[in-house]
Amino acid sequence: MAPPKKDTEALTVRLPREIIAQIDDVRRLEGDIPTRPEMIRRILQDWLEIKGKAVPGED
Repeated sequence: MAPPKKDTEALTVRLPREIIAQIDDVRRLEGDIPTRPEMIRRILQDWLEIKGKAVPGED
């Protein structure tokens, strides 16, 4: 596993099992089957882009 990027911060979030199951379902649709944390990052990035709040260069 690669070390975390330098300009990041760990975040712990508790989620209902139903949401975790939905995240897992979405993960399985991705070609590379990302980890749960990576899938959550992708979902958040997509949401930020939709809202026009995405940080440039964050993909």
